[in-house]
Amino acid sequence: MRFVDTNVLLYAISRDPGEAAKATQANEILAGRDIGLSVQVLQEFYVQSTRVSRPDPISHEQAAGLIEAWRRFPVQETTVEVMVAALATSRRFGISYWDAAIIEACRSLGGAVVISEDLDTGTDYDGIRVENPFMVAT
Repeated sequence: MRFVDTNVLLYAISRDPGEAAKATQANEILAGRDIGLSVQVLQEFYVQSTRVSRPDPISHEQAAGLIEAWRRFPVQETTVEVMVAALATSRRFGISYWDAAIIEACRSLGGAVVISEDLDTGTDYDGIRVENPFMVAT
């Protein structure tokens, strides 16, 4: 399973011509069946996609509809166990708690890969590898 970070969801809805290649890539990723998400990722998507200062904000109804559609994928809840593991991962690897929570949500779902442009591609966090599919997209 590949765990999708928030930026993949945001690129999937982008109408910015400068992000067209990333939007295509994000939608190809989301067309797969081996995707996992977390409540954290869906919350971040909602906040960022509906933010008034965003160049292309979407409505509450649009964001809620997309979140409902993405619930077809396994979604890791925010649990005490995920939080405690994220605290340890944050400390061990010197990354933010929020990034560590993404890694630990992936691990809790049985995933092996986090798809994100926010973490260093190729880095392995105790068996969870990071891939950035947007590095070559322009």
